[in-house]
Amino acid sequence: MISVLIIEDDPRIAEVNRRFVEKVDDYHVIGIATNEQEARDQLELLAPDLVLLDIYFPDMNGLAFLSVMKDHFPQTDVIMLTAAKEVDAVVEAKRLGVFDFITKPLIFERFQQTLQNYQEFRRQLQSLQADREHITQEQIDQLMKAGGNRDLKESSFTKGIDKITLEKVTAYLNQTGEVTTEQVRKEIGTSRSTARRYLEYLVSKGECMADLSYGVVGRPERVYRSMKKPLS
Repeated sequence: MISVLIIEDDPRIAEVNRRFVEKVDDYHVIGIATNEQEARDQLELLAPDLVLLDIYFPDMNGLAFLSVMKDHFPQTDVIMLTAAKEVDAVVEAKRLGVFDFITKPLIFERFQQTLQNYQEFRRQLQSLQADREHITQEQIDQLMKAGGNRDLKESSFTKGIDKITLEKVTAYLNQTGEVTTEQVRKEIGTSRSTARRYLEYLVSKGECMADLSYGVVGRPERVYRSMKKPLS
């Protein structure tokens, strides 16, 4: 079992995160800390394998606390779960060695994939540590890949398509089953042209289909229908 400590000041969000974690096999939440002192105490007493860490707290900054963890709890890995979307925050978190950086609102499929990647990373690392003192370049490459360091071909994304935004558009489409660019614009907070670009990208990937809806008045509107069954 991989032990997880959630550091999140909002108890409701912490509970949602706990439920998401425990939907993934071989993960167990051993504690929830809502402030800096609780976080320090539980890290020292529980020694979790993994921490889910927010950035915004009334009494601390998560990035500053991440630096403290690097110095005092180096054996604990960190995944950031935060509403922060600033480039500097992502860069600083990466510099301090986070395994992944996931923005709120949390999309379970995205979160689940990260936990599975982390699980595979730990499995490979433990296997290599148990078997030998020195490893080959191929084994190093496999370990780095499991840890999220994909090669350029695998990690590069289509020009003009942001992965996080695409996940939000996809989740909304699959939830409702049918959307227009105006609905996506309002839900995601983008322009109409941006919403249409992402929807057309999903059409090109075969994840949805486009059709024209002829209303009572006005021009026909382009409607996008998910290829998946709408979520209940």
